[in-house]
Amino acid sequence: MRFLLIDRITELVPHKSISAVKNLTLAEEYLADHFPGFPVMPGVLMLETLVQAGGWLVRYSENFAHSAVLLKEVRAIRFNNFVSPGNTLKVDLTVRKQDGALWEFNGTGTVNGNSAVSARLCLEALNLADRNPELAASDSARTESYRNIFQQIWTPPA
Repeated sequence: MRFLLIDRITELVPHKSISAVKNLTLAEEYLADHFPGFPVMPGVLMLETLVQAGGWLVRYSENFAHSAVLLKEVRAIRFNNFVSPGNTLKVDLTVRKQDGALWEFNGTGTVNGNSAVSARLCLEALNLADRNPELAASDSARTESYRNIFQQIWTPPA
């Protein structure tokens, strides 16, 4: 199962900020077990939604120069409300600092204007070939895949 948790990027300012949405539907398989009779988005997937939004900002800002954007650190995470089927989780991230491959963000997630999650994130951008040159082809395939997905979730303003 692929967890593509960003349905649409609504705002994007390279090197500065991103806003995106995740529409939660009852059809999502993990809701059958989390929790039976009271389906809600797991907190770890709320965090992953923030991470994926930050990853899109990094990729776009760096013209897809890296095949991987990984979570390095989370601080001050707070889960404030449930996200249930039929709701839209709106995530907003702003860049706090960027130092080489490391990107620090303040991130929030809201449902109908009410806080659902907030955190400070540190993401690291890298290419697999930097650690193992035999993975250069994988880097190319991953980057191309991300470019294709990005075209589906972001439409620049006219």
